Amino acid sequence: MNLGIISTADINRKVIPGAHASQKVDLVAVASRNRKRAEAYAREWEIERAYGSYEELLDDPGIDAVYISLPNTMHVEWSIAALEAGKHVLCEKPLTRTPEDAKAAFDAADRAKRYLMEAFMWRHNPQTKRLRELIDEGAVGEVRLIRSVFSYSLYDADNIRLRTDVEGGALMDVGCYCVSGSRLAAGTEPESVYGSAWFGPSGTDWVFTGVLRFPGDVQATFDCGTALPNRDELEVVGSEGSLFLDDPWHCNKPVIEHRTEEGVEKIRVKREDSYRLQLENLSDAIVGEAQPLLGRADAMGQARALEALHRSAETGEPVTIR
Repeated sequence: MNLGIISTADINRKVIPGAHASQKVDLVAVASRNRKRAEAYAREWEIERAYGSYEELLDDPGIDAVYISLPNTMHVEWSIAALEAGKHVLCEKPLTRTPEDAKAAFDAADRAKRYLMEAFMWRHNPQTKRLRELIDEGAVGEVRLIRSVFSYSLYDADNIRLRTDVEGGALMDVGCYCVSGSRLAAGTEPESVYGSAWFGPSGTDWVFTGVLRFPGDVQATFDCGTALPNRDELEVVGSEGSLFLDDPWHCNKPVIEHRTEEGVEKIRVKREDSYRLQLENLSDAIVGEAQPLLGRADAMGQARALEALHRSAETGEPVTIR
């Protein structure tokens, strides 16, 4: 898969090493709105071609797929543009918090006969796969509660993550992982949600808490923040025990603690580069050797939940998802 990157965003530094390390991916181009910046970036990261506009990169016939790391509000627009240009797309999370926009993007993918994937890299990690297997095997009995957290400290008002004009904020930046984790662990989509937010001086949500209610009275609680200490956890609690992940999203130290009345069993999983794995999943799909792990159904479910949580926080009322 010949890959191009649209934008020189900071998140690229996590994706590029995996692209360079993979035998299935050739990172051949990068685009910025400033040619000099693109050329300097290409030299720094050993990328063959640099473009001074996103359109130029999309016009390159030697590129099979693009990774889009633009601000949140530009994800759908440029995903559709790339798809219409005949490129497969891996779009940085969150694709969108608007279900209608998610539908429009995947409709464009269908028309173009190209793949569109939302880049929740953690979903591709062996630790995540093993978690789902353990749930399916009945390791905790009947799932009843899902608990997750993701937070860090950021107080630079000029940082893109704290800007309202590009849909920054805790829920969109890190809380979306908690929503994704809750949905994966529940194995279905939430029926209703309740969200509550503290909006900081930047106007974005600095702390966001949420409750998601799933069919069968399964409940998920989460909190996230850009004004809290570094924290990341996921726990699936059932009738007979729990599965606890201390590093669920980055998967740098993959281990699952199986907690029961008999004690704690540590289930170790091989460490893998999640960013490389998601690129290779797209590459395999393009050549017909796999299906994309994340497609329309997952992105639509994610967008519906995020939109409902935002609406609940604004109104102070629970929101039913239809």
